[in-house]
Amino acid sequence: MKTDTVFKRAFNRILDLMARSEIEDPLPSENALRHRLGVSRTTIRKVLGELGQRGVIVAATRSQVEDRQVLPNDYFPDVETMPRNLHIERQFMEWMLRGDTKPGTLINELELARQFGVATSGIREFLIRFSRFGLLEKRPNSGWIFEGFTEEFALDLFEIRVMFELRSARLFAKQSDHSPLWEKLEALKRAHLDLLREIDHRFHDFSSLDNRFHRLVNEASPNRFIDDFYDIITFIFHYHYQWNKRDEKQRNHAALVEHLAYIDALLSHDLSRVEVAAGVHLSSARETLLKSLLAPS
Repeated sequence: MKTDTVFKRAFNRILDLMARSEIEDPLPSENALRHRLGVSRTTIRKVLGELGQRGVIVAATRSQVEDRQVLPNDYFPDVETMPRNLHIERQFMEWMLRGDTKPGTLINELELARQFGVATSGIREFLIRFSRFGLLEKRPNSGWIFEGFTEEFALDLFEIRVMFELRSARLFAKQSDHSPLWEKLEALKRAHLDLLREIDHRFHDFSSLDNRFHRLVNEASPNRFIDDFYDIITFIFHYHYQWNKRDEKQRNHAALVEHLAYIDALLSHDLSRVEVAAGVHLSSARETLLKSLLAPS
């Protein structure tokens, strides 16, 4: 599974380079491509073979097919290129959200592994990593218990989130015009508009889109400690507040509108607009979080 994921990510990466005309025609040597993508020669050969089979390049000469543009359906879906730990994280968060998981809920490793289609060891690694925040506790012979969290814990975490995100948002707005982040942001904007049009029956899908957007903002300032810390931020701010089901559709609609204003501010490269839009959205997130903590179960 790991090798397949590496191959599919490398394949999508080459398509991105082609689409942005950042790779020459004919393609560079296998060795040059291997170094550029940071993968093995075996993976590059598999990628080139797949490009030829799909008609994106002429396999014999490694030249792009004349007049053949890279199309959206050429790419492997995101779910197939996702690292195992991120796949488990998203599955776990969706399970918590859809199942209305409350403090005191028993979490069974084997049942989750079967439901998510992954090895039990992967589930255990995720739960151990997540437990260091004090939200999960391992009970002898009874699996894991979800403990929940306090208002003080949430507000302390929110303060850190604001510092991280505002820094990342400012850096995002300063990205060069050739940065791949802009293309990702445009794609997310389209996804937001699609969800906004279908909000009446798809409002539950906002949590996943929310996660993708805020993680993208933080890609502007890659930092291993922020990335690691963002696991708990994701859990609390992108999932927990939605356990309060009152007005959920209206809240998600309002957050979508705020996201679109935030995205447009980023696309404008105007730092003052970015700070205002980010501030408005983060203030709303804080208010929603506090209301969810006070809401009856």
